[in-house]
Amino acid sequence: MAKRPKTIITCAVTGAIHTPTMSDALPYTADDIAAQAIAAAEAGASILHLHARRPHDGGVTIDPEAFAAFLPRIKQSTDAVINISTGGSLNNTIEERIAPALRFSPEMCSMNMGSMNFSFHPLAKRYDTWKFDWEKDYVAKSDTYIFRNTFADIENAATQLSAHGIKFEHECYDVGHLYNLRFCMDIGLFKAPVFIQFIFGILGGIGPEVDNLIFMKRTADRLFGDDYRWSVLGAGGAQMSLATTASQMGGNVRVGLEDSLFISRGKLARSNAEQVGKIRRIVEDLGCEVATPDEAREILGLKGADRTAF
Repeated sequence: MAKRPKTIITCAVTGAIHTPTMSDALPYTADDIAAQAIAAAEAGASILHLHARRPHDGGVTIDPEAFAAFLPRIKQSTDAVINISTGGSLNNTIEERIAPALRFSPEMCSMNMGSMNFSFHPLAKRYDTWKFDWEKDYVAKSDTYIFRNTFADIENAATQLSAHGIKFEHECYDVGHLYNLRFCMDIGLFKAPVFIQFIFGILGGIGPEVDNLIFMKRTADRLFGDDYRWSVLGAGGAQMSLATTASQMGGNVRVGLEDSLFISRGKLARSNAEQVGKIRRIVEDLGCEVATPDEAREILGLKGADRTAF
């Protein structure tokens, strides 16, 4: 019997969807982002996917100075792979969104593989009061958002960031994004093997059913053959169940407070590390080994932490 590949755990520490009112565990100061990222790595995450927040009110920011407040501290305390978002804010240009990555030259960056409706406005109905004034409108008006990543945007980001030796986490929210990625590979923007994050459960994208995971995986097999590695992100209540299924299918997994605020049905997670610890136990109890950061680097063909700029 062939040996199962080791499972890479990614932890998405804070994101740009959830707001401070929704969970006291959501980190938004530099101290809290650094502390939770380090703890997640200690719990078993080999990749840390990072956004930045305004420290005074938890709002989303893509100011490189906000990243500078926690990136060196995380690197000094853990050997985890750092993955910086190129999404961050739905209201900024691609040039603004890639500015942190250009400055810090991380080993990895996320890359949405198409434009899409991207909404979380139903969350606004769950809260009567809010900690900060900006939160309610930010959530409620997300039904007006279009996350823009045109082919020109993708080419712009790929051209600039590839020059830094950055590997992309290609975020695919629907099957059409896989075809977009295949096209981009065919014209030379991305080299195999690519790393694909199948994303399920975001309003505007494909739903979080196992049938959809199988469909996305079969489509990727047909389009990319052996030229890709893959992971699964299940939003909200689908986080642990889809991650478990993905690990048993030979894939990798992503958890974190960016994707779900809960550790089980109706129970808020106390930290990112708690979620990482849970999926690690599940993966190992089901017979898989969890990859170390250096093993993840080898699997994904990363440039190494010594070639970053922080």
